[in-house]
Amino acid sequence: MFSLANRIAVITGGGSGIGRAMGLLFAKQGATVHIIEQHADNADATGDEIKTAGGRAFVHLCNVAKKKEVAATFNKIGSHHILVNNAGIAHIGKADNTNEEDFDKVMSINVKGSYNCVFASIPHLRKAGGGCILNVASIGALVGLSDRFAYSTSKGAIKAMTMSIARDYISENIRCNSISPARVHTPFVDGFLKSNYPGREAEMFKKLSQSQPIGRMAEPDEIAALALYLCSSEAGFITGCDYPIDGGFTTLNN
Repeated sequence: MFSLANRIAVITGGGSGIGRAMGLLFAKQGATVHIIEQHADNADATGDEIKTAGGRAFVHLCNVAKKKEVAATFNKIGSHHILVNNAGIAHIGKADNTNEEDFDKVMSINVKGSYNCVFASIPHLRKAGGGCILNVASIGALVGLSDRFAYSTSKGAIKAMTMSIARDYISENIRCNSISPARVHTPFVDGFLKSNYPGREAEMFKKLSQSQPIGRMAEPDEIAALALYLCSSEAGFITGCDYPIDGGFTTLNN
């Protein structure tokens, strides 16, 4: 089950964290993985790890916010069956202390970047006879998160984008779903704690972990496992759905 043999998958932000875990797992399950990433070191490290494990991987340096770069990258990749819109950035702030520059940056990467990739991907998915698009949203799209105004706004747009794509392309055998993780233990979290809570990293890590009813953060591999299912033929009857993967955050945090 959950084989991706003879499938070609494109994963944005595939150099680290959740994207890296997805790339490794998809390749393990037989997919040829194309990693789209801005950071060469991260992308190359993930690509090399996939190849060392016997998989097939290709690395493409590209800023997803730049439509021309994205179009050129997808034309180079060509026909594929899976697109995972994982690239994104976070931001801390409320509506009245989020400046315009930061708001625009979050939107350009999280929302416009996903749009750019969908726009470039769909003609290739058509040529392949169909496929699936998986967007990475967030629990921020589902509930109010303190000090995450721009980020939550962008992820709300991703959830709505998912429903629209699913409806528009269902007759062309193109499925589209999204996943909404809570906190995931990635290098971003470690960097955030180091920058904002020097000397208190362990204390704050525990506090953030316990904000989820299950008592811990998710691991990237757990998010990748859900992504694998939704991109596999076993999920062929699923489209237009969002899947919280949040340790009970959205339902049990009362």
